[in-house]
Amino acid sequence: MLRRLLLYLSAARWAQRLVVGWGLARRVARRFVAGETLDEAAAVARALNARGLAVTLDCLGESVTRADDAAAVVDAYRAVLARISLDGLDASISLKLTHLGLDISEALCLANLRQILADAQARGIPVTIDMESSAHTEATLRLYRTVRDADGFANVGTVIQAYLRRSAADMEALAAEGAHIRLCKGAYLEPPEIAFPDKAEVDANFIRLAAIFLDAPPPAYLCIATHDERMIAATERHIRDRNIPRDRYEYQMLYGIRSARQEELARAGHRMRVYVPFGTAWYPYFMRRLAERPANLWFFARSLFRR
Repeated sequence: MLRRLLLYLSAARWAQRLVVGWGLARRVARRFVAGETLDEAAAVARALNARGLAVTLDCLGESVTRADDAAAVVDAYRAVLARISLDGLDASISLKLTHLGLDISEALCLANLRQILADAQARGIPVTIDMESSAHTEATLRLYRTVRDADGFANVGTVIQAYLRRSAADMEALAAEGAHIRLCKGAYLEPPEIAFPDKAEVDANFIRLAAIFLDAPPPAYLCIATHDERMIAATERHIRDRNIPRDRYEYQMLYGIRSARQEELARAGHRMRVYVPFGTAWYPYFMRRLAERPANLWFFARSLFRR
């Protein structure tokens, strides 16, 4: 019930207006958000690279409803790409299609996405299309396949969420296509007919989907996005037992969560990438992080009582 409440609040405009004006909430959010500016995000990325960790930079935002706002997002991402090149960062970028205008029109979103991908490909920088709520799953996969196959962008991947019931079929198809996929559990409020309501079912599906993709022939590439030690142990065991080459997968975790474990995985020889979000539109992202793990909410509560 607590998780559902927090996910509801993540999309509630009234709650966003209340929280974003609260200085303490902004300070606590900095545990999960690298800052509000590109300079701050680049500094975090450099520090993570120095510790042997790759990064993916995400300019926070979603659900854009004006074409000129979506154009501004394209400009912001092109600035991120230029900064990655200038600073020589070991970094990719992650983006949301509703941030590029998907809720306005698919054609507008596709045109904006193509601009970013062309700039990124010229610079040799990978791009991951984040997955949003189930209302956008089909369009996200359709646009991903369009830019990958019809447009020939080899630097693009997307995300599959283990809590969706449809994901097994999606992963089997994407594995056969040699796709670049980030597998995560999922962090949106979904009805039980669409998503598994029980955590044990989601966990079991995550392990199953990871195995499907790890066993696929190259060039299929899996990004294992989890902080759950049971998921990490299960995938490590599968990788070891099947002698899967280390250039076929990587682990991914969020900035501010299990930092010591991130470095342990990197020292063990696994490629480890940290998802580094930044920007002023931090509220929905922050609330979803609180909903994912009780420990995150407890961290927030302790911060309140320390004031």
